[in-house]
Amino acid sequence: MKRLIIACMGLLVLAGCATTDHTRAPVLEKNVKWALLPMENHTETPQAGLRMEAITETLLRVRGATSLEKYPSTLTQDSLFEPADAKAVEAAINWAQQTGARYAVTGSVNEWRYKTGVDGEPAVGVTLRIIDLQNRQVIWDAAGARTGWGREAVSAVAQKLLEKLTGDIKFK
Repeated sequence: MKRLIIACMGLLVLAGCATTDHTRAPVLEKNVKWALLPMENHTETPQAGLRMEAITETLLRVRGATSLEKYPSTLTQDSLFEPADAKAVEAAINWAQQTGARYAVTGSVNEWRYKTGVDGEPAVGVTLRIIDLQNRQVIWDAAGARTGWGREAVSAVAQKLLEKLTGDIKFK
C-alpha cells in the first residue's frame, strides 16, 4: 500500500510538469496540400520560431501530412535580431492560398529557454493552429507549456510537447 501511495504521488509530480489545452480536432484530409507557415517568436531566444517549425514539420509528416510544403524563406526575415511577426504570417497565408494548399499550420513560441537556478531546467511554451485556407478560418487551436529535467535539452522538451499537441490531429 505504501508503494502505491508513493507511486501515485510521483505521478502527480510528473503530471505537473506539462499543461496543454486545445480545441476538438476535426478529421482532416491528409492527401491534400498542406502549408507550413512561420512560427512567431515571442521569446528572447533567437530563432526559436525556426526551431519550432523544424520539429512541427517532421511531426506533421510522421502523422500523415505527406504533402507538406514550407513557406519560402523570402517571406520572413526571421533572423537573430528580427523574428517572424504577424505580417510575415499574413504574407505566408497569401502564398499558401496561391499554391493551392488546403490547410496551413502556424503558431507561436512564447517560451524557449533554460530556467535560472541550480538545475537550469528547460522550459517551452507554444501555440499551434490549423487554418482552413478555403475560408481562412482557424479549425484547430492548441496551447501548451512543459518543463524538463536539468540535463534535458530544450529541443527534446519542445518535441515532447509538440508530439502531445499534434497527437490529437486525426487524418482520413
